[in-house]
Amino acid sequence: MSIGAAIAQSDALRADIRMLGRMLGETLIRHAGKDLYDKVEVVRSLSAEQPDKVFDFLSHEPAETAIPLARAFSLYFHLANIAEQVHRAKAMVKARSEFGGWLKRVENKIKLANLPTEMIQETFLRLKVRPVFTAHPTEATRRTILVKLRFIANLLDLPESATRQQRLAETIDLLWQTDELRLEKPEVLDEARNALFYFDALTKGPLTEVLDELNAIAKALNVEIPATNQPLSLGSWIGGDRDGNPFVTPEATCEVVEISRRTAISEFDRIAKRLSDQLSLSERLSKNTSELIKSLEADLANLAIEDRYRRLNAEEPYRLKTMVMRKKLENTQKRLSDGIDLDGVTDYRTFKDVIFDLEILQRSLVATSSLAATGSIDRSIRTVSAFGSTLATLDVREHASAHTQAVAEFLPDFSKLETEDDRSKYLLSSLEKRKSPSLSESAAKTFNTFKSISEIKSRHGEEVIESYIISMTKGVDDVLAAVYLATQAGLIDLKKKHCQIGFVPLFETVRELKLAGDLLNQMLEIPQYREMIELRGNSQEVMLGYSDSNKDAGITTSQWQIHQAQRELRDVASKHGVNLILFHGRGGTVGRGGGPTYEAIMSQAAGVLNGQIKLTEQGEVISDKYLLPKLAQENLELLVAATIDASLLHRDPTTSNEELSRWDPITDAISDAAFKKYRDLFDHPLLPSYFHQSTPVEQLSAMHLGSRPSRRSNKDAGVGDLRAIPWVFGWTQSRQIVPGWFGVGTGIAKAREMGVGDELRNMHNNWSFMSNFLSNVRMTLAKTDMAIAERYVTKLVADEEQELFEVIKSEYAETVKQVLWVTGLTELLSDQQALAQTLLIRDRYLLPLHMLQVDLLARQRNTSDYSPHLSRALLTTINGIASGLRNTG
Repeated sequence: MSIGAAIAQSDALRADIRMLGRMLGETLIRHAGKDLYDKVEVVRSLSAEQPDKVFDFLSHEPAETAIPLARAFSLYFHLANIAEQVHRAKAMVKARSEFGGWLKRVENKIKLANLPTEMIQETFLRLKVRPVFTAHPTEATRRTILVKLRFIANLLDLPESATRQQRLAETIDLLWQTDELRLEKPEVLDEARNALFYFDALTKGPLTEVLDELNAIAKALNVEIPATNQPLSLGSWIGGDRDGNPFVTPEATCEVVEISRRTAISEFDRIAKRLSDQLSLSERLSKNTSELIKSLEADLANLAIEDRYRRLNAEEPYRLKTMVMRKKLENTQKRLSDGIDLDGVTDYRTFKDVIFDLEILQRSLVATSSLAATGSIDRSIRTVSAFGSTLATLDVREHASAHTQAVAEFLPDFSKLETEDDRSKYLLSSLEKRKSPSLSESAAKTFNTFKSISEIKSRHGEEVIESYIISMTKGVDDVLAAVYLATQAGLIDLKKKHCQIGFVPLFETVRELKLAGDLLNQMLEIPQYREMIELRGNSQEVMLGYSDSNKDAGITTSQWQIHQAQRELRDVASKHGVNLILFHGRGGTVGRGGGPTYEAIMSQAAGVLNGQIKLTEQGEVISDKYLLPKLAQENLELLVAATIDASLLHRDPTTSNEELSRWDPITDAISDAAFKKYRDLFDHPLLPSYFHQSTPVEQLSAMHLGSRPSRRSNKDAGVGDLRAIPWVFGWTQSRQIVPGWFGVGTGIAKAREMGVGDELRNMHNNWSFMSNFLSNVRMTLAKTDMAIAERYVTKLVADEEQELFEVIKSEYAETVKQVLWVTGLTELLSDQQALAQTLLIRDRYLLPLHMLQVDLLARQRNTSDYSPHLSRALLTTINGIASGLRNTG
């Protein structure tokens, strides 16, 4: 039985949800009265037994009472979600004890494959896995609520007792009295603090546990990972993602890095404190090296350590050294806060200085044959290496157009050049010519970003920022424009063999994905750029955008073009002898590249993974994966295990060239037909109006989910300029979920018309790309609900525009039919009955929220008077539906 099935069928889970539901009911009676409780029970009963009557029952519910009603169902989902997470974690722990964790299972597979030790060692040395946390605004739950939910999770892990029950009831009481809606949009620093909420939790156990397990399986395979390597580390976009966000200024970036650095120092101090407690070795009972004694003498001569502590630990040099380290960390913290430069003698310039001291301890412990050398000290070095100076390496991202506009002010003739080739040659010929023009406000902001990167690296270390991502990269000149600005800012000086930043083209639309291989080839054929690559370890990072390509072309063409781009990028990198690092910009929903992580990694083109991968973790996905320590450990370990599995055991194609020569044209045909169907809908003149009428997308900004605006520009461009998140958000809230499946049915039908139906079934059964794709589509189809969607349309959309719903409904029916035919299933989730049952139960609680939302939207749109109660009630339904579906956008 799978973990998911075990959880869903768990009597213990059902009992916990019932208990939490009962406590919620008692809270409702206590704070909102028996009438509300009775109404909730009536609605709950109707949803299960007479769903058609729910809308009529809730129609014209006064906004004042609609708010607590919606809150009751929303809070139920929060409680049910956290209970499911707790039991998922328990099931994972049980599975780990029976079958081993993800890494242990990969170790067993490697042993069975009988691979050469040299091959395994090479992959383990190259291993670099980095989940990158973003501030993409899809987390509808406030942090204060997440903290309380995590406390409930901790309580559910305890044995049942009167005290536990009292604390659960008390916390649910507090949740009911806590406003789930944000009063205003978070600022960039707020988002940074939210990220540190998770980073802090990850650093207190899960990340170190995974590093320990990875080190253990490396030893079992007779290979080694040096303690200072970073096989697993964290990344962040928060404070660095400027694309379309005017609030991410160079000053904000510097502030975010400062906050992260100070948090990291606190973590290092915690590590040093733990070592101080452990390393009580006495000179009378153990040996030490002259290196340790000399380092202590130098430190004590420079640092103000109280005489009392010097005397107390005079015969405990290891403990005294950890005290010295804590004093240096204290000095570092204070000097950073006061804006004083670090000297690297009485403080730590970067995390590498901390490791330097730890290695002195380790070498001395090795000389004494102490197990602590390969135990607590080794673990500390690995952990500090993974954290870096700021816990998470910051990426910086900006739109390509911002660079070209800034370059035009440095080089006035640049904007006169008409071709990409001419612009590229002009930029390359201008690289070594330094200029200091007077810049406009927008150009100065773009250029000052590069200057701030240089300042940050000088103050906090080279590794704090490694990658500069160029959104909407359309040509080589887009990359070279960023290179030019970086050169002007002093980040690059090829004469001095100096390159402090790597440039990452981000391919987001289908057009760009199709040209990705050619563009990378052109980049790598430029001598100056090739030299930059060599100066940065001969690696080229490329980012693939799932969200915008889906919005641009539909899910079928998006996924297929990304897969083909992977193959082409792999081949180009191989031709040039360059190490390719793919960065996957995945969102939480299938429409934005979401889905099971292990399967997604394993279904990449063969040979693409070479031990290194980056992928985004966004919004509600972060709380689902990383809120609870056991789940956080499981997800980090899964990422590393999948990367090793794909890199070592799937570097060669599992499908033959002969098979691909048959399957690629079929997938091309499916993609072409699906693309046409999707673009017919997307380009329909009535779609912008239909989308805005049939969904609550206009209310998204009032949710205050993030600092970033929902459009890339201020112009009103229908749905074209709308970002992918609100696009998916609107379709999801109304349960149409168009981005997750539309066009797939038409595409498969086309393949069957071509007479290749049997081959298509063969592709599903034997090609990981196709099976993973259709599995994700099935999941989205199961969450789509045309009956609920029809309520939105009939109540909110003008009669003349309702024809579009008929198009959507017809394609949904066709897609269900064709997907079932290919997979050979009788129902979408007939092979996942436990999940099907879970979704059915959730739908009973979602139905009232949807019906309330439809009624409230209709009322809001039919009045010119602003009603704060009506607006709040509407936003509460949005929050509840997001919690019930477990994703927003």
